[in-house]
Amino acid sequence: MHILTSGNPPALPGFLNSLAGPLDHFGYWAVLLLVTLEDFGIPVPGETVLIAASVYAGAGKLNVVAVGLIGFIAAVIGDNIGFAIGHYGGRALVLRWGRYVRLTEERLDKAEAFFNHHGAWIITVARFIEGLRQANGIIAGTTGMYWLRFVAFNALGAALWVGTWVSVGYLAGSHIGTIYHYITRYSLYVLIALAALLAGYIARRAIRRRRRATPAPEPAKGQPSTMRPAASEAGSTDPAASQPTDAREQPHRDP
Repeated sequence: MHILTSGNPPALPGFLNSLAGPLDHFGYWAVLLLVTLEDFGIPVPGETVLIAASVYAGAGKLNVVAVGLIGFIAAVIGDNIGFAIGHYGGRALVLRWGRYVRLTEERLDKAEAFFNHHGAWIITVARFIEGLRQANGIIAGTTGMYWLRFVAFNALGAALWVGTWVSVGYLAGSHIGTIYHYITRYSLYVLIALAALLAGYIARRAIRRRRRATPAPEPAKGQPSTMRPAASEAGSTDPAASQPTDAREQPHRDP
């Protein structure tokens, strides 16, 4: 399970370069090990090594089908190990050892509430969310999800996740240096734009909340009220009502 072709592998830029050594020496084994470890909570660069291996495949140094198949198998195995830990060990075991992989009780509570609220489909979506990808198997086990149900949604998520990143890395291939250059060049502008949008959204919500909390102004002392008095208090404007009762009750006589 080593690199299939000879020659110099493509130079990996930026954070991908840290995985050039494992891929050069161990090939597919590096993909299998790192993806498996990441998917049951160990903080290792599983997603990154999958992208780097796909770049190697795009440059002809690895077989892209083998990278995708091994990545899929490793992802499913890793999440099922996490499910077994959560199912058989329970919250006590997870909280005892979770602090070593940054899984605190507070984070576990929030993740369990998120899973219970959104249902089993979140197992599929969690593949693409950093943090949930590493813990979704453990959380599914602690919440008591049926194993076959978990396997189905997990396999679907693994296929979509592996297929996405393998395709991106493979298509990049030997052009990864140019692509990475433009990504890092314009990412600063994208972050600035996102920060401006977020600041505007927060300011808008703060202004609305302040307007709702401001009480209505009260009329000043000595200023006449704008409300008209009721008919019972101000007196009726009907002429007949102002006449004495006896005059109104006299019968009509002919002249």
